[in-house]
Amino acid sequence: MFDEVAHAYDKTNDLLSFGQAKRWRKALTQKVDPQSGEKILDIAAGTGTSSMALKLPGVEVVAADFSKGMLAEGKKRYPDLEFVFADAMKLPFKNAEFDVVTMSFGLRNVQDRDKALAEFLRVLKPGGRLVICEFSHVPGLMGFFYRAYLKLILPQVSRLASKNPAAYSYLSESIAAWPKQAELAKDIANSGLSKTQWKNLSFGVVAIHSAIREK
Repeated sequence: MFDEVAHAYDKTNDLLSFGQAKRWRKALTQKVDPQSGEKILDIAAGTGTSSMALKLPGVEVVAADFSKGMLAEGKKRYPDLEFVFADAMKLPFKNAEFDVVTMSFGLRNVQDRDKALAEFLRVLKPGGRLVICEFSHVPGLMGFFYRAYLKLILPQVSRLASKNPAAYSYLSESIAAWPKQAELAKDIANSGLSKTQWKNLSFGVVAIHSAIREK
């Protein structure tokens, strides 16, 4: 599914998010706060757009994804970026290899998120940071209208904007089934990470969760 939408993935996301995707990416980069000398794993990196935002001077970034189509598109766009085919539940990296592990809009697509979180913990160095940006839950009346948008409007718009509208029907369904912010924070803490917190963006349409591997 992701292979088929790779070439237009970023443009379609910008359209369906009303331009908010760039704002979310900027907020993620600020939260990661890349520092010279650090090695960062961007898992579910897609075409590498999020990875390039992290690739500051002196920062080593590895863009990993489970979609070969996304990786192929990313390599064409960003030939200087390191791309690796990787399953989030069984990462092909050494223990304690990265200063930061980050994932944007990918954890929903993992079959077993507890296995993925355990892998993120494994490849993080002591003191390393986990930063996850994911669609989340909007409370109250605003949430009612948001859920209506996901169920009724987004699938219709995606039929016009994408050659594979089924991918965006899946998007709305996976968001609706996703745990609320506090539940995801609990899952992250249960994986062995500490100092778990989150920040809502766009009224909770998206939330950025973060945590630390203490030892």
